[in-house]
Amino acid sequence: MIIKSVNLETVCGVTSRLPENIHPEVAFAGKSNVGKSSLINALMNRKALARTSAQPGKTQTINYYNINDEIYFVDLPGYGYARANEKVKAQWGRMIEDYLHRSARLQCVFLLIDIRHAPGSNDLIMYDWIRRNGYQPVIIATKLDKINRSQIQKQLRLIRTTLQTGQDAVIIPFSAKTRQGREEIYELLDRIVEEQNL
Repeated sequence: MIIKSVNLETVCGVTSRLPENIHPEVAFAGKSNVGKSSLINALMNRKALARTSAQPGKTQTINYYNINDEIYFVDLPGYGYARANEKVKAQWGRMIEDYLHRSARLQCVFLLIDIRHAPGSNDLIMYDWIRRNGYQPVIIATKLDKINRSQIQKQLRLIRTTLQTGQDAVIIPFSAKTRQGREEIYELLDRIVEEQNL
């Protein structure tokens, strides 16, 4: 995939209606501080269009990025931020589940998991939500540059075992720093665009 144009087209809050897009959508879900904005920026070849922050829980809306006028990157609110109050957490959860249930153009969900740790309870809930809404999530194992190469396979096995994904699930190790894994994600995105144009 060659990124020619990027436009933050729609921002949906708690009470907003989801847009009726004509292009396919791919969604990005993950715990707060898992590196979701960094991944999206790396894919878009932009330094800071998706806002990264040292403070987790920054994304509190659903943000639609129009890529090349042929596909949307949909940035979902980060979940599991401990300092958010229960009402806010419930709102984020409803927004994410509502999107997964209602979006007519959603083709693929990328679930981001920090490769350094076993998936937590919120990751398991999100994985289950995605599956229950009829999607087989693609797991992006982020922060790859923060572990030794010798640990990679062990950590990938830990993610697969904890989520009980089965052997056919796609797990892509990714580093926002080195861009390792980006080409594999681009290949998946190209396939989605091609299938829509058949």
